[in-house]
Amino acid sequence: MAIENTPEQDRIEMEKYISKVPDTKSVSHFKPSADIIKLPLKFDIEKLRQAVDDISAGNEFIDIGSGFQATSLTKRPNVDVVTDNDLSGRFYTRIDDSLKEYARDEIVNESEFTDIIEGFKGTYFEYVHQELTKRYPIGRMRVLLKEVYNCNSWHRDPEPRLHIPIYTNPGSLFIVNHHCTHLPADGSVYFTDTRGYHTALNGGESNRVHIVAALAYPEAVIL
Repeated sequence: MAIENTPEQDRIEMEKYISKVPDTKSVSHFKPSADIIKLPLKFDIEKLRQAVDDISAGNEFIDIGSGFQATSLTKRPNVDVVTDNDLSGRFYTRIDDSLKEYARDEIVNESEFTDIIEGFKGTYFEYVHQELTKRYPIGRMRVLLKEVYNCNSWHRDPEPRLHIPIYTNPGSLFIVNHHCTHLPADGSVYFTDTRGYHTALNGGESNRVHIVAALAYPEAVIL
C-alpha cells in the first residue's frame, strides 16, 4: 500500500479540515440548481394544508408501498377508475454496478389526464390545477405523502415535474443529479427536472406531503 504523506503532514491536513465550522443553518433553506428552480408562482399555504387535511380525514391516501402514499387529483375524461400504474407510472433505474438501465411499470400518457377528479371539484386543489394549466401542459397531478425516515428509489422519470410542498420538515430533502436541497412549504412551486436521476427522502420526524404535477412534454431521448 502506497503512503504518500508523513504522519505529520496528515495531522496538519486534518487540522485544516476540522478548523472549518460546518454550516448548520443554510441547509434548512432552498438552494437552487439548474435542475431544481423556484418558479414565480405561489399559492396560499394555509388553504393547501386545509385541502390536505380534508384528504387525510377522509382516508383518501392510497398506500402504494415503501412508506409512500398517494391520491390522484386528475384523471382521464370518462375514466373514473384510478389504477396502480396511474399512481406510479413509468420510471427508469439502475440496480447494480453494471449501470444497465431498467424500465419499471408502464408508460403513462400524461396529456390524457386533463380532468379534475369529481371529489376535488370546487376545492383549492381545483384552483391550483386551473392556475397551473393556464401556464403549462399539466398531466397527472397527485398528492404524495412520504412517511418519516423513508426515501424513494434512485431513478429518473420520462417527464419533469412541479412540486408544491405542503407539509415538510428540515430533514425532508430532494436530490436531482446529486444536488441536494430542502424545499420549504410556503406555497412556492418548484420546477424539478426529474428526467435526471433523483430521489426524495424524509429524514425528519413528521410526514412530508407535496403536490406533484407532471409536465406533459414529450419524453426526451436520454443516453
